[in-house]
Amino acid sequence: MSMLSSKSVLIPIDVQQAFDDPVWGRRNNREMEQRGLALLAAWRAAARPVINVKHNSVEPDSTLRPDRPGNAFKPGFEPQDGEALIEKTVNAAFIGTTLEADLRGQGIEQIVLFGITSDQCVSTTARVGANLGFDVLVVGDACVAFDQKSPEGEAVSAEDIHLAHLTTLNTEFGRVVNSAAVIAALD
Repeated sequence: MSMLSSKSVLIPIDVQQAFDDPVWGRRNNREMEQRGLALLAAWRAAARPVINVKHNSVEPDSTLRPDRPGNAFKPGFEPQDGEALIEKTVNAAFIGTTLEADLRGQGIEQIVLFGITSDQCVSTTARVGANLGFDVLVVGDACVAFDQKSPEGEAVSAEDIHLAHLTTLNTEFGRVVNSAAVIAALD
């Protein structure tokens, strides 16, 4: 049995220029964009549906505000003709948007997620999607996280945050897969 359902959709999440701003700090997985573009190209070549997600921050100082240059998609990640665009203001792409209704209307059973960041918008969308009954695949090698501080002020590396979130997602909310396996499953 293929890992991909015939009723699946690819959902790139928040692959936006704002995340190149130094304010976000150091990130892991410098290959994320390359893997994401390869995945998108293969998915589109297979004529499968794509729903693009963009974060429009309402925070006054955010690099992701719609009136800031960082709100734009990174090159190559712009929606193509015929592809849906979901614009959100919170971490989960299902909250305050038409995403769930759109998926149900198209008979989608499986969501394949990648993007920025592993621990916030990708993770939250995966968790909500699983709770809504969708089969969730997270393309772990096409996601990134940033260094953060623990509640006690200790440094936590992007690598540790990324691994912890992918681990808990894989344990409880879906399956974590790599981009090469998804691309191979499209053939």
